Amino acid sequence: MSELSAKFIRPECFTEDFDDLLKTISEFAQRRNSEHLWPTESWEALKEAGVLSWNVPLEFGGADLNSVEMTYGYTRLAEACLTTTFVLTQFNAACQRINWSADRNLKTSVFNELITGTMFATVGISHLTTSRQHLSKPSVIAKKTSKGWLLNGFVPWVTGAVHADYIVTGGVCDDGTQILGLVNTDFPGVDIQSPIEMLSMTGSQTGAVSLNQVTIPAANLIAGPVENVMKRLDGQGGAGSLTTSALALGVARRAILRLEAEAEQRPDLLEIFNPFHAEYQAIMAEMFEALNSGTLNGSISEKIRERSNSLVIRASQALLAAVKGAGFVKGHPAERAIREAMFFLVWSCPQPVVNANLKEFACVLD
Repeated sequence: MSELSAKFIRPECFTEDFDDLLKTISEFAQRRNSEHLWPTESWEALKEAGVLSWNVPLEFGGADLNSVEMTYGYTRLAEACLTTTFVLTQFNAACQRINWSADRNLKTSVFNELITGTMFATVGISHLTTSRQHLSKPSVIAKKTSKGWLLNGFVPWVTGAVHADYIVTGGVCDDGTQILGLVNTDFPGVDIQSPIEMLSMTGSQTGAVSLNQVTIPAANLIAGPVENVMKRLDGQGGAGSLTTSALALGVARRAILRLEAEAEQRPDLLEIFNPFHAEYQAIMAEMFEALNSGTLNGSISEKIRERSNSLVIRASQALLAAVKGAGFVKGHPAERAIREAMFFLVWSCPQPVVNANLKEFACVLD
């Protein structure tokens, strides 16, 4: 399946070396039980290719990719391996928030560790944006002390927690404001729980972290106290950003490519493949046009997410129907694609997007 002809679809910074990286990661992902294993080899490949520097500013030795480059990279990487790419998004999310810190010494030290792969960072911020917001008591309580900040509570979703050296997380103060800080996982009181087995991507080793009266030094305060610290600093707090759409489109493209391969043997499937191909291209074009023109806003992002969710779910199901019983066997690309597609119904999924997906399931027209 060819790329769109528009030159902005493949930024110049992605050379043939990136194609080699995609091939390597894809091969790792196709190994038996790869979904259940932490992507050690793929992560090493990302490090060697310089990918760990993508979201680090130039002044700290990073590549500082722009939104067009980052979105393209995520789309192609997710096509190769969703688990590895999801872990990367959480690592990059940590880098983004660490850069909010006003402490240059902290950033210089930590970014060097992260770029070189000697340390791994992730985020535990869903309780500040979407997860557990319905609870009357904050999931994590933050209190200022003479030594810095005291965090006490439960962080529900932390990808790669058992591998992390740093977790960017936060809590809610007595007055309702929030803080964000950098927690070293070897701090006293940090209790990393066993990863949970998920419908897909268990290899991301996502699990909960308990913070039992954990003190973080003042230098580790990244932002706050301020109301809605995530929304205040990055506009959307991570929920519903183009990152999630990019990964969904990557998984969708993988399924559509498999449909194309099936159509080579069964030409009748071309009438199924062609509309999916056209739809994928249209969403990609809209996404990159908005990024390049600077017209991206919350409404456009939300619509792209709705369409990306719909496409990945339908394309994976179409692939299963096309390959028939073989695709119902554990480990088949169709079976895996269907389970991975379900992830986008729950990952940073704003309620309007959920509602749109539910209406499509129920065949309810606006």
